[in-house]
Amino acid sequence: MSSSFPSPLSEKEEQYYVRLLENNDPYAKSMLIEHNLRLVAHIAKKYTGTGTCQDDLISIGTIGLIKAVNTYSGKKSSRLATYAAKCIENEILMSIRAGKRVRQEVSLSLPIGTDKDGNEISLNDILGSDTDEIIDSISLKIQVGQLYNALAKVLTPRERTVLAYRYGLNGHEPLPQREIAEALKISRSYVSRIEKKALEKLKDYLQDSCTQV
Repeated sequence: MSSSFPSPLSEKEEQYYVRLLENNDPYAKSMLIEHNLRLVAHIAKKYTGTGTCQDDLISIGTIGLIKAVNTYSGKKSSRLATYAAKCIENEILMSIRAGKRVRQEVSLSLPIGTDKDGNEISLNDILGSDTDEIIDSISLKIQVGQLYNALAKVLTPRERTVLAYRYGLNGHEPLPQREIAEALKISRSYVSRIEKKALEKLKDYLQDSCTQV
C-alpha cells in the first residue's frame, strides 16, 4: 500500500516547502503531508494485529502527521520525518489505548455474583459508599477480572481480611469497623487505616492496568 503514496521529499525540497509553510503557504502544507504519507503507512504497519484495521491505522496516523506539519519549525535540529514519526506513533497508540479501555471496562453496577441470601451484588456493593472519591478517580469504571486479581496480588493477608469483613466478601457478613476491630483485636482507627490503604492500593493497581496497551 505504501508504494501508492508519493515518494519522500529530498532534504533540499523539504527545506524549501518548510520555508513556504512558515509563510502560511497552503500548497506547501499539502505537499509536506502528501509526501510523508508513506511514513504513516510504514508506522501503521507495525500495529497491525492490534484490533484496528490497516486503513483505520493509516487514517489515525495521518491525523498525527497533520499535527506534526502544523507544529514543525525549520529551526528544529531534526528533519520533519523524524519529528513527524513521533507524532504519528503517539496518535496511533492513543487510539489503540482508548479502544482497549472501551472493550475492557466494565460498569461498577454490573452484577458480579450473589450474596449468601441470593441477592445480586455489584462492585459498587463491594467498594461501598465510603469510597466515592476513589471510584471517581478511576472514572467510575474498572475491570471485574482486574479487581479480583488485584485483591490476591497486591493486598496483604490482613488487608484482604479487613476488606472481606468490611464489604461482605467470601461469604462474610458486612461489618462496621468497630466489630472488625473487636474480631481482630486491634483498634478501630487501625482498621480504618488498613481499609484506606488497601483501597488505595487497589485503585493504583487498577489504574496502572488500564493505561497499558
